[in-house]
Amino acid sequence: MEREHVKCLIVGGGPAGYTAAIYASRAALNPVLYEGMEPGGQLTTTTMIENFPGFPGGVDANKLMADMRSQASMLGADIRHGSISSVNLDVRPFELTVDNGSTVLADALIIATGATAKYLGLPSEKKFRGLGVSACATCDGFFYRRKVVAVVGGGDTACEEATYLAGLCKKVYMIVRRDVLRASVAMQERVLNTENIEILWNCNTKEVLGDESGVTGARLERKDGEVFDIPIDGFFLAIGHHPVSELVSAWVETDAEGYIITRDGSSRTNIEGVFAAGDVQDPHYRQAVNAAASGCRAALDAEKYLKK
Repeated sequence: MEREHVKCLIVGGGPAGYTAAIYASRAALNPVLYEGMEPGGQLTTTTMIENFPGFPGGVDANKLMADMRSQASMLGADIRHGSISSVNLDVRPFELTVDNGSTVLADALIIATGATAKYLGLPSEKKFRGLGVSACATCDGFFYRRKVVAVVGGGDTACEEATYLAGLCKKVYMIVRRDVLRASVAMQERVLNTENIEILWNCNTKEVLGDESGVTGARLERKDGEVFDIPIDGFFLAIGHHPVSELVSAWVETDAEGYIITRDGSSRTNIEGVFAAGDVQDPHYRQAVNAAASGCRAALDAEKYLKK
């Protein structure tokens, strides 16, 4: 099968990967980028973005990603459909196998594979994704001002999302499957002291309800078997994220949840020549502008490494 040697290989096609490709192209690194199964990343599951700098009227998420991709391509990045199926980081240059069977040898590697939000797995949840179902209150909460929403989860993230939404929305339900919150005491107190948050204890979501216009409600079931509906306009998941780091986790150091650990505020990993950018190394912020910034850092770090 075909074998090629490149200076800089970028794995992942979201804001981190595309930004890395823009900067690497301008640094004459001739980057090759494999977009993976979800070109554009998590942003493509939402609609309008109102908090990305430079767009006072908001910007369509898919257009933003298409424009980033186009910019990287115009500057010289070789952007390819397809996924990296396996890697070998024990050799130099690094050896990576593409899902079509070809091999790429890379002097520097930027991992920008992102993270995926955890969902409940309901068919209706998938049906209304982007139409009232969201996994990011900071991204989409603005659209539900003075409306009624629900947040699923009982940990710190869920409490943070609920209190954030409570500042925008008329009412926020928290759907908690246990009879206690798993969040820190401070976060629990904040939720319990917020008037327009109502916690629905011992509840699981059976179905997200809606019509052609989007989400209209949720069907819940208590532990005692009672089934009831709540009318809502938005349904937010806050049950965690899963970093897509399995490709390199045998070599690259990760934390307990699988997020790649980077060194000293840079994009450098424990493997010299391997860099990480975007949500795959960010368990805290998970914002597109943050991912883009880390893509910039990764490209600059890779340029410095290659010049050595």
